[in-house]
Amino acid sequence: MLKWILILLVVAAVASLLGLPAISGAALTGAKVLIGLVLILFLLMLLGIFALT
Repeated sequence: MLKWILILLVVAAVASLLGLPAISGAALTGAKVLIGLVLILFLLMLLGIFALT
């Protein structure tokens, strides 16, 4: 999942440099959603509520 976050952040940066704000915004929004999901899963694992096997 971290790989996808990095890919989306790179796509957002390149699209921003090329002057494509719609693509940049979409990629950045996707990265933000994935970052939030990763943080929630990390907190659940830290508290012992959710365990990955």
